[in-house]
Amino acid sequence: MSPGLEAWRRFRKHRLAVASAVVLSVVVLAVLFGPLFWTVAIDEIDFSATLEGPSWAHPFGTDDLGQDLLARMLYGGRISLAVGFAAMAVAVFVGILVGAVAGISRGSVDAALMWLTDLFLSLPQLPLLLLIIYLFRDTLREWVGPEMGVFILIVLVIGSFGWMPVARLVRAQFFSLREKEFVEAARALGASTPRLVIRHILPNALGPVIVAGTIDVAAAIIAESTLSFLGLGFPPDIPTWGRLLFDARDHLDFAPHWALFPGGAIFLTVLTINFVGDGLRDALDPRRVL
Repeated sequence: MSPGLEAWRRFRKHRLAVASAVVLSVVVLAVLFGPLFWTVAIDEIDFSATLEGPSWAHPFGTDDLGQDLLARMLYGGRISLAVGFAAMAVAVFVGILVGAVAGISRGSVDAALMWLTDLFLSLPQLPLLLLIIYLFRDTLREWVGPEMGVFILIVLVIGSFGWMPVARLVRAQFFSLREKEFVEAARALGASTPRLVIRHILPNALGPVIVAGTIDVAAAIIAESTLSFLGLGFPPDIPTWGRLLFDARDHLDFAPHWALFPGGAIFLTVLTINFVGDGLRDALDPRRVL
């Protein structure tokens, strides 16, 4: 049986992870293709339907301007998930790069990179996130527009504070793998250091990285929601899930649905991603017997 089929067999035995993968797929498909079927405009104002609860006309209710919450959640879900996956890609790329260089190097290079990793781990993340976004968001808005400017800034900032665990994982994997027999055999055959890293060591170190990547997606979604809830995320006319929570904070007593649905979407997405990560950890760990 191939390694991929064996990993799939192990993953299928983790029922909670399989169920979570199905739920997460439904959420992703809903935010990607839902607007094709639910064609209500996200900025359509109807003062005669303000703060209405769920109904056939508005399945998720309306906000204080009578705007349809289902349409706004489907639109905002794309942005929230895009931020999560893009920030994860940034964190994983930087983490693999730093961890691989540290793991294949010896002496001062490894020590310097680990000192840099420890430095980033010791920084207070949320205050720095708020400060960086406050200082640079207006500049990026002028360069590439309000939506794309804030998106790029949030992705880079969240990703730049999420690479350290990946770097530590990759470094530890490299330390374990670089003395293995297949690596020594490739080195004896004259393989260069880049070839050793790319063709032999890194592919065998990706299991823990994939698991860490799922955790980074969940952390990035929460970070973006936190920034939007604090009013330093996307502009008010871009309804991310965190922004919807921020707008609903003053109406919790008489319109709880406004906060319940975006909060539930964040909770469900993060929970399913974490369970999928647990399943991938079990499936990709050869030491586990399933």
